Amino acid sequence: MQFRKNIPSLTALVAVEAVIRRRSFTAAAQELNVTQAAVSRQIAALEKDFGTILFVRGHRSIEPTAACLALGNILTDSFARMAEGVDALRSSRENEVVTIGASLAFSALWLLPRLGEFRQSYPDVQIRVISQDSRINLDGGEVDIAVRYGLPPFGDGTVLASCGDAIFPICSPDYFRRLPEGDFWNSSYDQIETDQPDKTWYSWHDWFAGVGHPMASRRPSLRFSHYTETIAAARAGQGVALGWSTLVDAFIKDGTLVRIGHAAVVPPGLYNVMVPLKARRKGVWDLAAGWMTGALHDQALVEEVHTFGSKSIG
Repeated sequence: MQFRKNIPSLTALVAVEAVIRRRSFTAAAQELNVTQAAVSRQIAALEKDFGTILFVRGHRSIEPTAACLALGNILTDSFARMAEGVDALRSSRENEVVTIGASLAFSALWLLPRLGEFRQSYPDVQIRVISQDSRINLDGGEVDIAVRYGLPPFGDGTVLASCGDAIFPICSPDYFRRLPEGDFWNSSYDQIETDQPDKTWYSWHDWFAGVGHPMASRRPSLRFSHYTETIAAARAGQGVALGWSTLVDAFIKDGTLVRIGHAAVVPPGLYNVMVPLKARRKGVWDLAAGWMTGALHDQALVEEVHTFGSKSIG
């Protein structure tokens, strides 16, 4: 069947169906938000195409012919089925949920501030975030997309994008102003530490060793079990913390955190956007995976970190 040759203008068929229901060219035009002349032209074009009259015009009324009524029944049924199909498609999309898994720090500091961009582009897609520091099992079907720190390959998933990181001291602008000029390595400041059993995490001792400088003898003024609390304390002016560039980049850009000096450690691990080996590669899952891949790729390209003011203490 050559569909486009056998089926006339869909706009004209919509006009016919409206005129049959409303028994008025004027009322049909108002319903379709077009002029009465436009509806009349559509009907005239169909009558010419069919080679038959569709409506009998009276003084103040029109009546559809028997052939027109038969066509109208088919059109009404067809349009109703089309509307049901469109509603079902919209409903199914509204009910599609993308589950993203990541560590607590990555979810809070990187993912959540960026989710608004995705939701603005795809408002009907539901996002569910699973935040946990223990390794997320991709084989269990719990998540559709995961962000895992480490070195690929991984046996339970496919890596779509990766991003490295850099670690350096950070603090609030106000705290930075109070730091003395001169040698950061031996100066006095409140040190904020994150207690993490994960061996990929860097303590202050690890960081000083990584930059090849002995750590001055001091005890941290504050210790937290979660990195999000460490960053909150640093932003609140409570002291100096270690900033993982990928996680604190947004705060450095908005000016609530400041990088101290130029020394940095580049850890060997990578942030990896992953999908399960048997991923549902369609629809909204592809959209979300593509968005996260692009966002992490952009993060990898933007390694510029701004230093507050001109005072150098490192």
